Amino acid sequence: MTSIYKGSCLCGEVRFSVEGFCEQAANCHCSMCRKFHGAAFGSLVGTIGLKWISGQDYLEEFTAPNGTVRTFCRQCGSSLGFRSKDRRPEDMEIAIATFDQDIPVQIDAHIFTKYKANWCVIDEKLPAFLEDRENEIRS
Repeated sequence: MTSIYKGSCLCGEVRFSVEGFCEQAANCHCSMCRKFHGAAFGSLVGTIGLKWISGQDYLEEFTAPNGTVRTFCRQCGSSLGFRSKDRRPEDMEIAIATFDQDIPVQIDAHIFTKYKANWCVIDEKLPAFLEDRENEIRS
């Protein structure tokens, strides 16, 4: 039997479910994630079987100059997800903090650390990449 994991925005208007998760989950330190999440980094995970349960009318998208798309609730402003340009909406990575219960995911890396906030201390137990994982440049 497949587990279903549910999440929502802060005001509860937008609700979603997923059937599972991709193997990798990261803390992204790029300046766009920091501003979008209002935090030192955004913690994101790819999902399997993303479905919007309610509140689709509240979903808004912002397309950054580099083509990445960020999805948020227009009612409360909650940061919900991110996808690279040329990716389908159902392939978005979801902000881990938006899940309503604990999920079976562990952060396994820090990415885009060359853009990290100077006041942020990175946990050295995890691999840290100056850019994304594919470039294999570690800080």
